[in-house]
Amino acid sequence: MLKNTWFVLGASTAIFIAGFSLGSLHQAGSVAHAQAGKHVYELRTYTSPDGKLGDLNKRFRDHTVSIFNRHGMKSVLYMTPQDAPDSQNTLIYVLQHPSRDAAKKNWAEFSADPEWQKVSTESQVNGRIVSKVVSVFMDATDYSPIK
Repeated sequence: MLKNTWFVLGASTAIFIAGFSLGSLHQAGSVAHAQAGKHVYELRTYTSPDGKLGDLNKRFRDHTVSIFNRHGMKSVLYMTPQDAPDSQNTLIYVLQHPSRDAAKKNWAEFSADPEWQKVSTESQVNGRIVSKVVSVFMDATDYSPIK
């Protein structure tokens, strides 16, 4: 399982960076703090229990993204792997924050949001829809298109 997690993380990062190289995205990914005056990007990978990825995607589509926006968490990218078994249970996304400290504040405010608490509870009435979360903050390299 650990091997799959690192593969998904590495593949996700490669796909994410390739998207910028092709000019298909407006903003990019970064780890710790971005360069001075730049945003911090957070790569998150969620694993869902068997049969729950559809419920997780529905929650993001219908609720989570708009709540993120309210709390200064700008959505950059959402994707799922193409190949099994990860295609059956994995959601990968990137958020933009003004800074690492802002990310911590944003997550605390998001977690305390009454609408989020209600949506989270209601979306899990038939069981948990997230079994694992991996979060990585990244710095852009000096040759990155997003520097």
